Amino acid sequence: MTEVVIASDEAEGSRLAALIVAAQIRTKPNCVLGVATGSSPLALYEELAAQKRTFDASGIRAFALDEYVGIAPTHPQAYRAVLLRTFMRPLGLNESALSVPAVEPFTLERTGVDYEQRITDAGGIDLQILGIGTDGHIGFNEPGSSLASLTRVKTLTSQTRADNARFFDPPDSVPVHCVTQGIGTILRAKHLLLLAFGETKARALAAAVEGPVTASVPASAIQLHPHVTVVVDEAAARELLNADYYRYAYEHQPSPARGRT
Repeated sequence: MTEVVIASDEAEGSRLAALIVAAQIRTKPNCVLGVATGSSPLALYEELAAQKRTFDASGIRAFALDEYVGIAPTHPQAYRAVLLRTFMRPLGLNESALSVPAVEPFTLERTGVDYEQRITDAGGIDLQILGIGTDGHIGFNEPGSSLASLTRVKTLTSQTRADNARFFDPPDSVPVHCVTQGIGTILRAKHLLLLAFGETKARALAAAVEGPVTASVPASAIQLHPHVTVVVDEAAARELLNADYYRYAYEHQPSPARGRT
């Protein structure tokens, strides 16, 4: 069963998630992290930077979950730029340790294959950080995406573009296309850490964790993975049928595993 950790609010959830990432880095100082963008992981990255004296991050490598097509890599909302600003530089990491899918027009035909090979050459992703969209997408794998899909070019739905419009000026300048790790790619990571905060994520979260595994809710594919930690706040947990059990299970973990997730 997916481990669900219900925190009182986003601040506590982000702190707990940061402890998980920090523990991964201490356990394997040269680990490979899969890093997401969007609003969900921002507080996690801030917490991780605040804890950086407790671990040595100099040996880690990071792979972006996705990237927009059609904007320059220096655009403030290009995911390369976002990750450099919110994750890499606060941890004192060099840009060369970050891999992002190539999105130049002449690269798109092979970008998926090339990115998959880069992940393989790095030894695979040890810990993949994920958010969840209001329609249940993970990465930019929109509803209907194959559960076996690999890194590829995708067309964003109107809902996803509307959800992301707050990051763009003007709001209608959100790109229509992206390159994203596929669901099959995500499931190859050794540990998945999914974050969901706020009541707008409640329905999608419940469908992903407790509903059937279906391409209509791409995040439901996490149920197929042997090591998943889902960290949520009370607002996002409001539609979970088994919320009381998740709280009980977290409070009664065997002592050697407590905090391990």
